[in-house]
Amino acid sequence: LTASAIGAVGVLIFMFVFYGFFGLLANIALVVNVVMLLAVLSVIGSTLTLPGIAGIVLTIGMAVDSNVLIYERIREEVKSGKPLIQSLDNGFTRAFATIIDANLTTLIVASVLFYMGTGPVKGFAVTLAVGIITTVFTAYTLTAWMFGYWVRRSRPKHLPKGVRTAMFDGRDIPFMRYRRVVFMITGAIMLACIGGFVTKGLNLGIDFQGGSVIEVRAKQGDADIADIRDRLNQLNLGEIQAQNFGSPQDVLIRIQAQEGGENAEQSAITMVRGELEDKYDFRRVEVVGPAVSGDLTYTSTIGILLAMTAIMIYIWVRFEWQFALGAVISMVHDVVFTIGLFVFLGIEFNLTSIAAILTIIGYSLNDTVVIYDRIRENLRRYKKMPLSMIIDASLNQTLSRTILTGLTVLLALLALYLFGGEVIRSFTFAMLFGVGIGVFSSLYIAAPVLIAFKLRPDSKDAEDEKDEKPGNAIGGKPAV
Repeated sequence: LTASAIGAVGVLIFMFVFYGFFGLLANIALVVNVVMLLAVLSVIGSTLTLPGIAGIVLTIGMAVDSNVLIYERIREEVKSGKPLIQSLDNGFTRAFATIIDANLTTLIVASVLFYMGTGPVKGFAVTLAVGIITTVFTAYTLTAWMFGYWVRRSRPKHLPKGVRTAMFDGRDIPFMRYRRVVFMITGAIMLACIGGFVTKGLNLGIDFQGGSVIEVRAKQGDADIADIRDRLNQLNLGEIQAQNFGSPQDVLIRIQAQEGGENAEQSAITMVRGELEDKYDFRRVEVVGPAVSGDLTYTSTIGILLAMTAIMIYIWVRFEWQFALGAVISMVHDVVFTIGLFVFLGIEFNLTSIAAILTIIGYSLNDTVVIYDRIRENLRRYKKMPLSMIIDASLNQTLSRTILTGLTVLLALLALYLFGGEVIRSFTFAMLFGVGIGVFSSLYIAAPVLIAFKLRPDSKDAEDEKDEKPGNAIGGKPAV
């Protein structure tokens, strides 16, 4: 809770620093959004687990992203010379389609995971789905109302001075110039990750290897998690997990599978009972066998594959088939890189690790769809501009949004990593790594794949023509 509060405050300060008065409005909407999310979770009786916290972190990032998309659209309209009032109206209108596309794709992921998932994965899906709904609701009710009230009271003629995101304008970074080199390096790393997975394998936790699950309740006062871990670690039973379950009095204990079969499992449970029964009542004891763990692996894998398929169909319908394949390839890239992290660092892989991967997929997908939406818009606007130039222009136009949203999510995750304790450190470390990889894949995998799949058939000829004219820059005035 402390880590989450620190992360939230960090995000609020960050938004205020970059957007001033607009940031203040975004912060009010963000606070209301999180309160609404927690209220709905309370009403439906959802248990807040580690994957649930991951869903809330992703919701915070997507809520901030909706406001950033609106603000950057408003800023673009003002830069084009339109009056502020018209720019405000156009900003909300033009950002709407992007926000809907980005959030709907993530909602599809949440829906499939809720249907296929079990336990914590289903909890993650519920939290994410509710967060998406509250995000879109607050962006187009509360935020819009606050802007309307500000306009009626102040009659502004110019953007507030606190908006500082112009520092990202005019960068004209030639992202596509180095795409072949990036593809080669990325492909080599992906092969190494796959090779490590095949030869070394994952360090599977209790969720996948099996073991014992014990639920206890403190006889007096709240349960002491640290004391339970210390006492059970002295029994030399292997990996021990202990976390609050429901109320502060209840604790869920997990013990890794014991060598020696069922008798060894019962002996381990007897040792735990002897160690804790003076202070705790034993309410539930279960042995999770390999069959259950195998089903868990199967359903989790099928869920991720179904989510990817559903996303591909949606993007295919809304955009083109090249966009759909690009989004899926980008998601596969993120999953392979994250699994490689688990393999080579030996981080334990359990159900919360799947939640981390799902969070990464959700964030990366959101980022990719925003960029794709701008590419599609520019394709319609510039009929003869080379595809590589359109992609470069689109990436540069959305660069401020990419950086700001990425940094806000990283701020929230960094607080969880630094102040959330040992139990969630590996979990948040994987998400920190994954968010960075997600941003990279949106820029250097999802976008250049459109060129490889010949989204615009004449793109290569046009690109060759551009290469013969070194003075033709992204920010110049190409023939249209």
